[in-house]
Amino acid sequence: MGEPISADVLVVGSGASGLAAALSAERAGARVALAAKASLQSCNSAKAQGGIQAAFGADDSPEQHAEDVWRSSHETANMELVRVLTSEAPGTIHWLEGHGVEFTRSNGGYRLARCGGSSRERLLQVGDRTGLAITSALRGAVEASSALTLPKSPLAELGQTRGGWRARCGEHLVEAGAVVLAAGGRCYREAEERGELTTNHPGATGEVTQIALLLGAEARDLDALQYHPNGGAWPETMQGYSIPETTRAYGAVLLNAEREEFTDSLGPRDVVSQAIFDEVEQGRGVESPDGRPAVWLDTTRISPDDAAVSLPYMLRRYRAGGIDPLAEPILTYPVLHYQNGGLTTDEHGETTVEGLFACGEIAGGTHGRNRMMGNSLLECCVFGRRTGKAAAERAKG
Repeated sequence: MGEPISADVLVVGSGASGLAAALSAERAGARVALAAKASLQSCNSAKAQGGIQAAFGADDSPEQHAEDVWRSSHETANMELVRVLTSEAPGTIHWLEGHGVEFTRSNGGYRLARCGGSSRERLLQVGDRTGLAITSALRGAVEASSALTLPKSPLAELGQTRGGWRARCGEHLVEAGAVVLAAGGRCYREAEERGELTTNHPGATGEVTQIALLLGAEARDLDALQYHPNGGAWPETMQGYSIPETTRAYGAVLLNAEREEFTDSLGPRDVVSQAIFDEVEQGRGVESPDGRPAVWLDTTRISPDDAAVSLPYMLRRYRAGGIDPLAEPILTYPVLHYQNGGLTTDEHGETTVEGLFACGEIAGGTHGRNRMMGNSLLECCVFGRRTGKAAAERAKG
C-alpha cells in the first residue's frame, strides 16, 4: 500500500447517487476520489428499468407528487426530504438531459406514464432501460472529469482524523476532508440468507452501512425492505428479473388462477405485493413449471405500439425464452428489491456524524417505510447533487 491519496471529497459507490455526487462535488471545486466495490459499471442503478418521476404534466405539480409520496409511505416519510425531492425533480431531469440522457418523447413532450401509487402520469422513461441510460451518461461525465476513480476498491475501514477522514479502499489509503457514502442497500445478502430471489446486483450486501453505524451514525427504518411486486417467475432465465412496472401502467393487470383481478394493479408496491402473497396463501395462485408460487400478469392487454416504445428489452428477453408477453400472460411473484430505510440525513445529505454524508439507497427518510416506483433514480440524482455540493463545501470550509 503506497502513499495515501489526498482528496477533498471521497465518494464511495458508483451507482447513480455516487456518480451524481462526484460530479457535483467536482463542479463545486473539490478534488474528488470515487471508490467502487467492483467495476464502475457494477451497480443496482443500471438495472433500474421502470423510469424516473417528475411533475411535468399540465394537471400535476411538485406538491401533488409530494402528496403521493406521503400517501405511498403510509405517512412515514420525512416531508422535508420529500419536498426537496419533488421540487427539484424537473430541474434534475433537465440536468440529466444536459449530460446526454434522452427521455422518450411523444407529441412534442415527454411520454409520461402513471405508475403504482401515483395519482398522475408522471413517469419519464428511456424505453425500459432508464437506469442504464442515466448511469452510462453520468459515468461518462465522471470519467471525463478530474475525479480520480478507484475501481475494485471496496471500503474496508473508515476513521476520523484531525483534518477529516482516512479510508482504506481496497489497496488504497485515501485521506479526505469529507466522505459521501453512496454504496446502496443490502438486499442481495438478505435474499441469500432468506433463500429468496432478488433483483439486486451481487454487490448489494450492506457492509458500508455497518461501517457508518459503528462510527455512530444514526439510521431509521432499516427493517423495512421492499418487495418488487412483479418478479419474473418463469421461464427460469427470468427468475429474479424485475418485470417493469410500466407493464401495469400500460394496461397489464394481475390475475389469480381463475383469471380474476384481485387487487388494484396500480396500488403502492407493498400493498400489491401483499395482495399477491395473500392470494397465493389462500390457494388462488398458480405454480410455475418448476413449482414456484405465482400469479398471472396479463400483459396481453398492452398495445403493441406501447410495448414497442416502452418495453422493448422485456419483450426481447421473454421472447428469447420462448414466451411472447403480448400473446400470453406471464407468471409473476414478488421478489426482494429495495432497502427503504437507511442512514438518517438532513436535506443536504449529512448524517448525524459531522463530515459524513450519505445519498441514494443507503440513506433513509425520503421514502419512509415504502417507496413509490420511479423515485429511487430521482432520489439518487437529486440528493447525489445536493450531497456532493455540501460535502465539497464542508471539506473546503
